[in-house]
Amino acid sequence: MARTGGGSLRTYLIVRIALVVPMVLILLTLVFILMRVAPGDPIQAALGGKLSPAELATRRHAAGYDQPMLVQYGAYLQQVFTGNFGTTVTDNRPVIDIVKTNGAATLELALAALVVAVVVGVLVGLLAGRFRDGWFDVGGRIFGIVVYAAPVFLTGLLAQLVFGKYLGWLPTSGQASPLTQAFLPTHTNLLVVDAMIDGDGTSLVDVLKHLCLPAITLGLLISGVFIRLVRVNVIQTLRHDYIEAARARGLWEPRVVFHHAFRNALVPVITVMGLQAALLLSGAVLTEETFNWPGIGHTLIDYLNLRDYTAVQGIITVFALAVVAISLLIDIVNAWVDPRMRY
Repeated sequence: MARTGGGSLRTYLIVRIALVVPMVLILLTLVFILMRVAPGDPIQAALGGKLSPAELATRRHAAGYDQPMLVQYGAYLQQVFTGNFGTTVTDNRPVIDIVKTNGAATLELALAALVVAVVVGVLVGLLAGRFRDGWFDVGGRIFGIVVYAAPVFLTGLLAQLVFGKYLGWLPTSGQASPLTQAFLPTHTNLLVVDAMIDGDGTSLVDVLKHLCLPAITLGLLISGVFIRLVRVNVIQTLRHDYIEAARARGLWEPRVVFHHAFRNALVPVITVMGLQAALLLSGAVLTEETFNWPGIGHTLIDYLNLRDYTAVQGIITVFALAVVAISLLIDIVNAWVDPRMRY
């Protein structure tokens, strides 16, 4: 039996990894086409009117934009698969450097928001499912609908107004104070991790304070999905025969709920965590703009305003590949946790 299960898991992983290849090609093709829907080319869009026609022609030739579209597409795929996401037109900066620096800030925000979403969503959903149709269930469902439907920028502005301006508890913008950013060594570009590595408690507190408002704002948006999902699965799980059998044996009710019902109700949550990755990244763009967070989403908006489509293409490509990688990772975890996913 163990060998059969192991073989099934290996087969599932091979098939799932093989499906990633056409998925990535489709995504890259869509990104390539969308970036060329606009008239002209990235050089003309970003620098038109700033350079002479001769200089524009030289830049277009150097970037390969005077080549046929199929040649450009082939060069684009070759660059992506070799880890080269292009160079920005406006400031001649490799996109991979933007990903390493600004992407680290986005990753820090996304991970913190995911922790908030899982803690709030799972806890509220569990209690709402356990006390179905009670006051907590009704309040939890209303809360989940409100936080999911509320625009990120509106929630962020309200949080800044209440906790930043009126109460003065938390900073309302930036990743850290100027002093922390000036003197904290950058080992990983993740400021929380860098402060912990350096053993700098003052900088760690400062970074966490700046992280609170944007992480809670984005995390509450995602938590609405988890609340509804966990609630429904807890209600369904509590109806199963093995739950009634556990209660009939006289087991303590919290043990029945947490040990038996809760563990099985969490399996679908793992899947949804992967599906929310795209929403988390898209929400990070608005959250970063609202809180002036120096992440990759904030940088994307800046390059969009500059009409630097080469930078936009590279950043969106990284977003797409990140979503695919997260989806693959979630599928692997799902197959390992729940053997039914392998068949």
